[in-house]
Amino acid sequence: MFSFFKNKETEKARPVMPEVLGFRLGGAVELNELKLRLIDDFTTFENVTKIQSIQAVGVVKLDEHSTIVRYYTDDDGFFQVIFNGGMTESHIEDLKLWFFHDTQGVSGDVEWNKQLKNGISKPDHELEGQQFYRVWNEVSGDSPPVSMTETTTSSDSSESTTDQFVMLYERESKPDFFEFLMISGEEKIIGDQAERCIVISTGINLSSADFEVIG
Repeated sequence: MFSFFKNKETEKARPVMPEVLGFRLGGAVELNELKLRLIDDFTTFENVTKIQSIQAVGVVKLDEHSTIVRYYTDDDGFFQVIFNGGMTESHIEDLKLWFFHDTQGVSGDVEWNKQLKNGISKPDHELEGQQFYRVWNEVSGDSPPVSMTETTTSSDSSESTTDQFVMLYERESKPDFFEFLMISGEEKIIGDQAERCIVISTGINLSSADFEVIG
């Protein structure tokens, strides 16, 4: 799953998808097995597949200078690359590996607005008995979710667009090692109906030594 919004919508010629660090639509990435073993006791996700096959690519244009590219895999996860000032390796600001933890449907405007106001963004969030703390804090202390729109293209060339309202959290699970939590309210309008859900993902920072592109 990517989320249940990233479904086939329109058939068209496959657009050119961003490729960086060897990540590409239809490609494969081998994770460093030693790295996985060393962090196994310090992450919420588990049973990670060593070979990750990229089945879709999502692009978020944050502003004039910043872009997020997500390479979704067949292991319910995605590699996330954040660029600043360009779209080459020298412009990479952040690289993480994420895995989906849970997806919860949201029914009705009242519950949706409640999530946007004080559900997605809180000073801290507990998951599986672990406490994560909000990373994106504003001076005012209000710190609403960051809004973004992701356009996702799958390997069959189908494309979909999802509005997202996102907050990032972190915990230091061992000295100098952080696990991250991302909570995203996702909304897609189909006809006159809004389909909405809360997507919970956990992830870690990656370095170039933590993986090898093999396809």
